[in-house]
Amino acid sequence: MNTASDAWKNLRHHSQDISKKTINSLFKDDPDRFEKFTANLDGLLLDYSKNLLTEDTIRLLRQLTITCGLAEHIKKMFSGERINTSENRPALHTLLRASENSPTSLANISSFKQVQTSLAKMTNFADRIRSGQCTGSTGKLFKNILHIGVGGSVIGPSMAIRALSPYSQNSIPIQFVSNIESSDLYDKISILDPETTLILVASKTFLTQETMLNAWSAKDWITQSLGNEAVGSHFAALSSNTEQTQQFGIQPEKCFDLWEWVGGRYSIWSAIGLPILISIGSDHFKQFLMGAQTVDEHFTTCPVEKNIPILLGLIGIWHRSILGYASQAIIPYDQRLELFVSHIQQIEMESNGKSVRLDGSKITTATSGVIWGETGTNAQHSFFQLLHQGSDIIPCDFLIAALSHNELPKYHETLIANCLAQSQALMQGRNLEQTKVHLRDRGLSETDVERIAPHATFVGNRPSTTIMYEKLDPKTLGMLIAIYEHKTFVQGAIWNINSFDQWGVELGKELANQLLPTLKARKTPDHLNPSTSGLIDRAKVIRKTCS
Repeated sequence: MNTASDAWKNLRHHSQDISKKTINSLFKDDPDRFEKFTANLDGLLLDYSKNLLTEDTIRLLRQLTITCGLAEHIKKMFSGERINTSENRPALHTLLRASENSPTSLANISSFKQVQTSLAKMTNFADRIRSGQCTGSTGKLFKNILHIGVGGSVIGPSMAIRALSPYSQNSIPIQFVSNIESSDLYDKISILDPETTLILVASKTFLTQETMLNAWSAKDWITQSLGNEAVGSHFAALSSNTEQTQQFGIQPEKCFDLWEWVGGRYSIWSAIGLPILISIGSDHFKQFLMGAQTVDEHFTTCPVEKNIPILLGLIGIWHRSILGYASQAIIPYDQRLELFVSHIQQIEMESNGKSVRLDGSKITTATSGVIWGETGTNAQHSFFQLLHQGSDIIPCDFLIAALSHNELPKYHETLIANCLAQSQALMQGRNLEQTKVHLRDRGLSETDVERIAPHATFVGNRPSTTIMYEKLDPKTLGMLIAIYEHKTFVQGAIWNINSFDQWGVELGKELANQLLPTLKARKTPDHLNPSTSGLIDRAKVIRKTCS
């Protein structure tokens, strides 16, 4: 989109006017503000009233969606057009959770049938693992699963299994390995028994360096204990490369399809979700898919003013491109969502961390900022100091369930109180005079009041959005993930960038492959830059000395 357009100019002009106001004053001016700036979907509430915006702001942001043709972008994605233009691919992750008669499945009938066939195959395999019908090479039941992958093939499943642990009771424990730092694999297999371990290898190409290095090491671990013939019983593959998986020794019935139109960070709904399916069972996995499907329908049919993903996307544009906020914190008040931020971080930053438009021209506005965060209340005792009194304004998304799976006395009410108190404190702050009164009420001397007050003053007027839902169940988790997926898509459409490629990941991999031989060579090549050359030489000396 042309950021010199009237839509962008109007927003920038509007931001100058609204900067003279505070969020507190907006509430004072409009007693109905909460009702106006909330949206609901199937038990989930989005409250964005604690942001520095008005109905005029939303109206002007909505103009961006018209100018960029957001409705047409959405239509193209769901119909299967090749919107990933640099790789000439569709982005059809929504098909993975679509119902039989949805517009997406009807527009992509052949692919939808493939998805359903794959899901049935996954479900059958998962049921056999859970029931004990599928065993290791010696006939013993599987007691552990080792899932090997990298990026989205690990981040998403590990997040979901942790989040849905109340639904994994009596299931087989699942360990995840993604790093090529050898201790990652070593620490896992050192406590596992090869006779009772199933290994899932997740790689679309079955050629990914990190994944395959770990996979071959795991294969050695199995064969050294059980022999080469055990590989077929102890390995399954989540991959599209059947030739490579068969060469590895994996049986065709244990190879589950991935398609080129499924990006890694959007693959949790595909065969990459097999460990989730094994963990929570088919009924709960269907609820997980249904949650995302519910959001898909809402996203494609609901008006902008109440459309949760679009609203989140527009607020993100307002904060990043207009107000210039460089990062956003996501704070789930649920310990089981401790890996959720990492998943959303990948979705947003890998998708929209771009600086060129679809046509290859340079973008003239800020795109994706830094997405980061931690679970509350832990975060309150680490970086909340920065949120409240730091020199940067950092918008926050707070996530909170009204009900807990484990209702211990006083716990959940205390958790909710802490969550709501933080968003209130960020908004309201406490000025110098209020702080002095507060300190006097605590019995401090006037000297101490004057000395401490500047340090205990909170500017306030710091924006936050709260997402409240009934309980963190499979459907709700599916909804939350899909909301952030579509939020990311909205922003990419407005910035006119390709949210579905990730060329920024490739250069480092290419250079790593080039540098690997130099670490083994007797002499470091002269063509390397002095820093890289010096570090390689240093590593060689240490490894030779200490080996």
